[in-house]
Amino acid sequence: MGQLVAVTEKQSTSPGVVRFELNRTLSGQGHERFRSVLDAHGNTPSDELARQMFATGKVAAVHVYANIVTVDLEKGYEADGLADLARNLYQYWKPGVEPPTPEELMPDEPEGGGAEMADAGGDAVLTEAAKKVPMHLLVRARQARERWNAK
Repeated sequence: MGQLVAVTEKQSTSPGVVRFELNRTLSGQGHERFRSVLDAHGNTPSDELARQMFATGKVAAVHVYANIVTVDLEKGYEADGLADLARNLYQYWKPGVEPPTPEELMPDEPEGGGAEMADAGGDAVLTEAAKKVPMHLLVRARQARERWNAK
C-alpha cells in the first residue's frame, strides 16, 4: 500500500552534505530545519522523514524545502540507505508485515450497544449488514430519516 517516491541522490560541493531530490513535495513552499530529532515533533511528512533519518545515527541535521531534502551527515558516515528512507516514506505495507484486519481498524463500540442499536436503526433487531455499520452512522441515519419524515 502506498507508492514509492522517486529519489535522486546528489552529492553537494560541501563534504558531508548530501541532497535528495524527490518527485513529490514534502513541505510545500516552506523551509523546515531539523537540528535534532526533538525538532521533528509534528506529524508532517518532513517530520517523519527527519525522525527516520536521525534514527540511523548517521545524520546531524536535515533541511527540507519543497521536494529537496538536504542532509548534513555526522563525521565519518556515508549516506548509504538514506535514499531508501525517502523512497519508502509513503509505503505503508512492507513485505513480511501483516496488514491489520478490518476488525482491528474498527473503533470500539460503546457499552450497552443493544439498546442503542435498536434505537439507532429504528428496529428492535438489526440485520447482519447493519451490525457492521459503526453506531454513529446508524444514529445519524435515524436522525436524517426523522427529519425527512417530519417534512
